[in-house]
Amino acid sequence: MPDDPQPRRTPPSVDALLRSPALAEAIRTHGATHATDAVRAVVEAARASWTSGGAVDDATLVARAAAWLAARDVRRARRVFNCTGTTLHTNLGRAPLAESAIAAAVDAMRHPLALEYDLASGGRGDRDDLVEALVIELTGCEAATIVNNNAAAVLLALDTLAGAAVRGTRREVVVSRGELIEIGGAFRVPDIMRRAGCKLVEVGTTNRTHARDYVDAIGPKTALVMKAHASNYTIEGFVASVGEAELATLAHAATLPLMIDLGAGALVALEDHGLPHEPTVRETIAAGADVVTFSGDKLLGGPQAGIIAGRRELIARMKKNPLKRCLRCDKATLAALEATLALYREPERLRERLTTLRWLTRSRDEIRATAAALLPAFASRLDGVATVDIEDCASQIGSGAQPVDRLPSAALVIRPLAVRGGGRVLAAIESGLRALPVPIIGRTAKGGLWLDLRTVEEPEALLASWAAFVLQRT
Repeated sequence: MPDDPQPRRTPPSVDALLRSPALAEAIRTHGATHATDAVRAVVEAARASWTSGGAVDDATLVARAAAWLAARDVRRARRVFNCTGTTLHTNLGRAPLAESAIAAAVDAMRHPLALEYDLASGGRGDRDDLVEALVIELTGCEAATIVNNNAAAVLLALDTLAGAAVRGTRREVVVSRGELIEIGGAFRVPDIMRRAGCKLVEVGTTNRTHARDYVDAIGPKTALVMKAHASNYTIEGFVASVGEAELATLAHAATLPLMIDLGAGALVALEDHGLPHEPTVRETIAAGADVVTFSGDKLLGGPQAGIIAGRRELIARMKKNPLKRCLRCDKATLAALEATLALYREPERLRERLTTLRWLTRSRDEIRATAAALLPAFASRLDGVATVDIEDCASQIGSGAQPVDRLPSAALVIRPLAVRGGGRVLAAIESGLRALPVPIIGRTAKGGLWLDLRTVEEPEALLASWAAFVLQRT
C-alpha cells in the first residue's frame, strides 16, 4: 500500500503513491499534473538513498510530496507586518494605499477603463489626463506627466532637456557636488545622467557650493541647471548651498531651465501635522523651478509612480519623447494615484484617510497601547526563553525622507535569557517570526529584537499570526 510504513529499498510506483489517501487533498488543491511532478521529484531525490542500500518508506515519500506542493504554491508577494521602525520601508513596499485608492485600483483591474479614451469627444485621449489636472491644482504647476517611478522621471526629464548632442558632444547639466546623491540599489545621479546622454558638470565642494560656482560653470554647451534635494542624508557644520529661488534666478538669467529632483514628494506642510518640515512641490514651483520630479509612493502616500510637474512647454516635450511610452504607468496605478491625489482636496480629513500620514503622526502613547495589547501573548510564548518588554524608541520616515529627524515610538523588545548562545536564540526567534503566516519583520539592536509598532494599527491581526509561532532550537 502507498501508506505502508515499512521502509522500502527500491523506488515505488509513482501511480501507487498518487493513489495514497494522504495525498488526495493535495491533489484536489494543486491538481493531478503538479502532484505527479511532486511525486516524481521526491522519488528522484530519494533514489540516492536506495542506491546506497538505504530505505525510505512510502508514507515519508507521500509527506514529502505534499510538502513540496505546499511550498511550491506559497506566494512570494506576501503581506508582512513592518515592525522595523522604518515607516516607509523600500524593501517592504513603501507607502500603503488609502482605502479609496485600493478601491479605485481594484475597479480599474476588474473592468475596462477610459484610459486613453476621451469620453467627451469620443476620440483618443492621453492617459496623463486622469491625474494631470489634480497635480496642477495641488502644486501650482502648468502641466504634469506621469511615469513609473521617480528614477524614471529624472531619466525622462534629463533625456528630453539635455540629451541632444551639440557639435558631437553631450550637453552639460550643472549640479552641486554636494547633491550627487545615491539612493537605494546603488542608483546614482551621475549614472542616470550618463544613461540620459548628458555630461555632468560638478560645481562647488561636498560641503559648500555658492552661486558664483554655478555662474562660472555655465557655458554655451549648458542645457540645464539641476538641484537634487538631499532627502536621504545630511551634511552639518561648515556648509553652504544655493536656495531654489536664487538658483532659479541665475538659471533664468542664462536662459536655462532649472530642474529640481525633490524625491519624497510632500504635497502638504508636514509641520502642520507635528512632523519635521519637508519642502513641498508647491513651494518648489513657486520658487521658480521649471521642472520638479517626485515620487508617488513616499510622502505623497500613493502607488509607485514618478511625477514630473512644471512648465507647459517642457512637459509637452517630455510627452513626445519615445522614452515616455517605455516608462508610462498602467491603468491600476493611475487610478490609484488619482484617488490618492483627490484626498488632498480635503486637508482637514487627510490624516484620517491617508494611511501614510496616519502612520507618521501616531503618538507614542497610542503605540504603547498597541504594545500593551500584544505583550501578554508574546511574553507567554517566550517564557523561559526570552524576556519581552515595552520600551521607547524612535521611528524614521524612510524612503529617503528626513534622514536625521526621528519620530517618538514604542516597541516590544525581545532579549534572550541566556547570555551564552543568546545570539543563536535571537536568530531563531527572528527566523520564526519570518516563517509566520503573516511574517513579522523587526530589527536587531542592543542585544535584542525590536518590534517597533508604529505601523501596526490592528494588534489582533498580528496576534492571529503570532499564534502560529514555533521556536526552532538547534
